[in-house]
Amino acid sequence: MPDPKPRRSPKPQDRQRDPERTRALILDAAVAEFGAHGYAGARIAEIAARAGVNVQLISYYFDGKEGLYQAVSQQWQQRRRELVPPGTALPEQLRTYAMEAAHNAAGARLLAWTGLQYTGPADDPEHTPRTRMLGEGVQQLRELQEAGHLPAALDPQCLLVMLMAAAMAPTTLPHVIEGVCDTDPRSPEFIAHYADQMALLARHLGLDPA
Repeated sequence: MPDPKPRRSPKPQDRQRDPERTRALILDAAVAEFGAHGYAGARIAEIAARAGVNVQLISYYFDGKEGLYQAVSQQWQQRRRELVPPGTALPEQLRTYAMEAAHNAAGARLLAWTGLQYTGPADDPEHTPRTRMLGEGVQQLRELQEAGHLPAALDPQCLLVMLMAAAMAPTTLPHVIEGVCDTDPRSPEFIAHYADQMALLARHLGLDPA
């Protein structure tokens, strides 16, 4: 059966571009567009315009919108490995994720949009890699619980969700932070303070076996 969505070759002048640079421009533009509008609201034409490339290049390099979204997800997986190498204590992981809001707010907005638009795993192009990533976090919490650092009645899965939501708050709840803390939730000073508080809370919860 022929491919129902054959790739269209870009024009000769577009093929002369540096492929890696072009892919990077498209990915950066996709993070911004997906972060601003979510997967459903993002427009391929807008991504191409942000990147300054011909829209055909998105199909050529990424096989369309879903393929581009998957590439953004893979890019985040790589970024996550760089942010928190294996063996990083959970308090430092949470501090790092909270600090990421100062450098990559679009990533947190994209994750929030994914939740707002979620209708089930069948329609979620990022479901499998995200499930794998979160499974690693749950396992870390279970190991701490088995070692006696967390109460036996505490559900590691629910705890992970709570910690994720808390780390994303400067991006997802800026209006609440501004009202409660009477400060600019996006200022580098507040984000650094909030990240330190996340790490402190994690230690008090028993997430640092040291």
